[in-house]
Amino acid sequence: MSTATAPRPWADRFTGVPVLRYVPGILLLIVIGLAGKWAQAELKVVAAKTGTHLPDIEYVLWAIVLGLIIANTIGVHPIFRPGVGTYEFWLKIGIVLLGARFILGDLAKVGGVSLGLILIDGTIAVTTVLLLSKAFGLKGKLGSLLAIGTAICGVSAIIAGKGAIEADDEESGYSIAAILALGAVALFSFPAIGHALHLSQHAFGLWAGLAVDNTAETTATGAIYGPEAQNIAVLVKSTRNALIGFVVLGFALYWASRGQAAGVASGFGNRARFVWEKFPKFVLGFIAVSALATWGVFTKGDIASLGNVSKWAFLLTFAGVGLNTDLRAFAKSGWRPFLVGALSLAVVAVTSLLLVLGATAVFDLG
Repeated sequence: MSTATAPRPWADRFTGVPVLRYVPGILLLIVIGLAGKWAQAELKVVAAKTGTHLPDIEYVLWAIVLGLIIANTIGVHPIFRPGVGTYEFWLKIGIVLLGARFILGDLAKVGGVSLGLILIDGTIAVTTVLLLSKAFGLKGKLGSLLAIGTAICGVSAIIAGKGAIEADDEESGYSIAAILALGAVALFSFPAIGHALHLSQHAFGLWAGLAVDNTAETTATGAIYGPEAQNIAVLVKSTRNALIGFVVLGFALYWASRGQAAGVASGFGNRARFVWEKFPKFVLGFIAVSALATWGVFTKGDIASLGNVSKWAFLLTFAGVGLNTDLRAFAKSGWRPFLVGALSLAVVAVTSLLLVLGATAVFDLG
């Protein structure tokens, strides 16, 4: 005897198709991004009509704030979550296409200087986090994850480090919550500080790329300040991201030497393979597009088109940053990881700012 099957709800039928399940969330990202652009434009219209001096709030900030409000009031319905979760994919697409804005000579100059600054700043960041973690009694691996996230690329570095040092879910959850909270703090505070100090677009981009942890928040912070600041911030942050394998390898070897992680098989080949596995491949895409632009493969029209696609990709990214920020999760992580991260952010922010001001003067970076 056959049993009749009740028809599934429309949402279940829709999300059951592998590709279609992403559509609702991507549409939501587009709507929020466009709403941010509309809000910025309308504020300018109101200012012009009323003759009042209103702040020109960038669409980036509008999109993030709108996403934050939705995520922390009505919440993100499950049907939207797969598509909303693609914001990091759009971030990588945007970064790769942004490579067309750089020629290899500029890439080498800014990247080379920023690499030196990153090594200095990263050493200070790791040392500061580990010392503060010990002072506030954080578990050893929690401190290590916070150090990895602060020195390199935030959540991605923490996820890579979690498996390598065999940290537990609680430790990674606490460190991710702290890093995300501090990314939000930097996002709102850095542009205000930059304007107060009258930093140039170039200097601010260097500073954001050095000091802001997550790539998405780094990109957004630069974009709020201006297009050139965004480009430089992405370049510097991509250089930081490229070091993730080496930093994670160092922590993996340390915890393995203490018998608290499986470690990495000995031999140069095995360790090189480990670094390659952790290496963010989209950085190579960024360099490849820059090389094509340098060799004249793209016309001016092509570069403009790639730039527009990059802007649309970032628009989806910024909407996703807000939608994926759950303020309630920060409260659950406790105050100690957040305090360690906040103090470390303050140290790194000041240190990197001084480094940027010095490097800008010495190397005439603009």
